[in-house]
Amino acid sequence: MIAAKSRVDTWLGRFTMYRLILWVLGVLAAYSMVLNVLGWLTFGLPEMLVHLVLCLVVTYGSGRLLALLFRVKPHTESSLITGLLLYFLFWPTFGAMDMAGVALACVLASVSKYALAFRGRHIFNPAAAGAFITGLTGLNIATWWAATPAMLWLLVPGVLIVLYRTRKLLMGTVFLVVSTGIITVELLGRNMTLGQALWQSLAQRPLLFFVGFMLSEPLTLPPRRWQQLALAAVVGVVFAVPYNFGFIANSPELALLLGNLIAFLLGQRGGVHLTFKGSQPLTPASTEFRFEPHRPVRFAPGQFMELNLPHTGTDGKGHRRVFSITSPPGAAEITFGVGTTEPLSTAKKALFALRPGDTISAAAVGGDFVLPHDAGKPVLLIAAGIGITPFLSQLAADVATRDTVVVYLAKGRDELACVEQLEASGAKVIARLADGSTPPEFMADAGTSRIDAARLKELVPDIGDREVFVSGSPASVDSLRAAARAAGARRVHVDSFSGY
Repeated sequence: MIAAKSRVDTWLGRFTMYRLILWVLGVLAAYSMVLNVLGWLTFGLPEMLVHLVLCLVVTYGSGRLLALLFRVKPHTESSLITGLLLYFLFWPTFGAMDMAGVALACVLASVSKYALAFRGRHIFNPAAAGAFITGLTGLNIATWWAATPAMLWLLVPGVLIVLYRTRKLLMGTVFLVVSTGIITVELLGRNMTLGQALWQSLAQRPLLFFVGFMLSEPLTLPPRRWQQLALAAVVGVVFAVPYNFGFIANSPELALLLGNLIAFLLGQRGGVHLTFKGSQPLTPASTEFRFEPHRPVRFAPGQFMELNLPHTGTDGKGHRRVFSITSPPGAAEITFGVGTTEPLSTAKKALFALRPGDTISAAAVGGDFVLPHDAGKPVLLIAAGIGITPFLSQLAADVATRDTVVVYLAKGRDELACVEQLEASGAKVIARLADGSTPPEFMADAGTSRIDAARLKELVPDIGDREVFVSGSPASVDSLRAAARAAGARRVHVDSFSGY
């Protein structure tokens, strides 16, 4: 089971979220055409084809034009995703006014990425913003026709893939439970059976499409999991409860826009710009990159930053990559520890190509891999190789006031990163070096035996009293998490690196 999960994680890790969602939406669009040919959808194939072309061409063209006007690099995948989302939101038809409304929604969606933005970061989901504003004009109204029972055969696995890849399954579940519960109660009041009410809620209303492709967009979510769960519940209520205030009535797009606004107020407001200062080796297989932020950046020790690294000849994963922050909050520079094992990805090559003074941007700051607020809570940090990076920020920030044990797995002594920082932290450090070399004097030697449940319990007898954090490759994390649980750990938090 663990091996299968690791293979899935590694395979999905080859795709950026933009690329994965583009593929899933593309498959769903093709599937909708097949359903129409089979007679399960009744739009008419010519209408569907023209509608699809209209959405893609207008969003792509307006996106390119706006990028030229604002002198920024166009994001083709983002434009195509927006076009595909609007394809599923508006009814395919040859009506002149309806087509004009769709075209307007596409243009407004592209414009919203620049006009409804703050410091280079869009606030609202572009497709939802375009659909909502178009609805106010009366030209066309979003029908969310993707909520069709015949679409469920591929829609459900597509949504599950996206939510699993983004680690938003729990958030999606909260939204579905809240919204489905409210809608089901309403339908039961209309003398429907429970089965009929649930079927109509999930198969004939756009709950699944909404949560899979709209609500889960990372750039319009707050940074912490508890915030995301609370947001999912609030949006679920606004989505499901009927209301009408004059010309504004409840709609999926309005519920999402409200959620986007709440998320914006909770998170890092605006884009982050970083000036490259330099780099230095951490180990023979890792390098630290140093950047100076143009303005203060809010983050908690252990969180990540998604960097935008424009480069040609990408390896299919796009320009954006997630890196754990190794510097503590408030430091003059923000640093990242990056593994440099060959072959280097195109993103890592772009990092090494930076010269002092070069500026890059960051798209997001977030993550829940943070230590307990209670400084009296003892913790166990288990790092496999490059997995030490998020712990470096935590160790530098507040470990002096906390009972901390670090179990550090590396190939050899020369693969131990930031040894001086580990010693200065005051944490108890236990090193397991695969080549049998001797760790520095302040570290306890765990030998070369495999770190399983029995060995972990032997090394950290009070593991049951500690909150456990595990970081490393997906395979290492899955194995070490299972070992920690079997050794008696009650709470285990994980952070895995699937390659970038």
